[in-house]
Amino acid sequence: MSDWLVLAIAIAATCGVVLLVTVLHQRRIDEEEDDPTETPDVMEYMTMMVGVVYAIVLGLAIAGVWESRGAAEDTVRTEAQALHEVSARARAYPEPVRDRIRADVAAYASYVVHKEWPVMAAKSELTPRGDALLLKVRADVSDYHPRNDFENQTYQPLVDQVAVADGARSARGQGAGPTLPPVVWFGLLAGAVVTVGLMFTLQIRRSARELLMAGVFTALIAFLLFLVWDFDDPWLRSTDAIQPLKDLLP
Repeated sequence: MSDWLVLAIAIAATCGVVLLVTVLHQRRIDEEEDDPTETPDVMEYMTMMVGVVYAIVLGLAIAGVWESRGAAEDTVRTEAQALHEVSARARAYPEPVRDRIRADVAAYASYVVHKEWPVMAAKSELTPRGDALLLKVRADVSDYHPRNDFENQTYQPLVDQVAVADGARSARGQGAGPTLPPVVWFGLLAGAVVTVGLMFTLQIRRSARELLMAGVFTALIAFLLFLVWDFDDPWLRSTDAIQPLKDLLP
């Protein structure tokens, strides 16, 4: 049984029980005591509770996507900084080895920026070509045999920095794609409709003040939902996340 089916059954069962109890209770109320022109106190309580619960859920969603976006940007910075260290520390090696390492680092960064990033944003996955280019950088560093103490002291830090870049690349691939699952978006959109719709149960009038507050309230919810959507996929909509890798390009 899928999660969506379980959710639909749970919602239908809960609503059915509430409506059944309400109808049975309504039949016991004297018609003279029922005044439909007045807003029952329970509606004000329901409106308040729905607003509070939806505000908490919306706040948690914003905090979650904001944290994911920050983690994604930190991952790219870690990868770029590690590759920068590889290029900088390679100065201890002979010129042919140093130039080959720096050229391969630049080739990897250029490929990620211009080729792999669009693929990752569209398909939420890394490319085999990017793996091969980073493997070439690893081979350049690890296959060289130091010839003196100075090169020997540089060898292990270079290997470690390549490992850091490889780990950051793996984390970048695992974090690709939207942060929030579809069921959370269903809850956010349904909650927005219910929260805005409850305003009409309080018998809102056409006065300028009430219409203004209703419009501002609806615009605020729309803006917060847009904020969640904008932060939901940092690789697709963030223009600053890739900047550290661009700085590596010659």
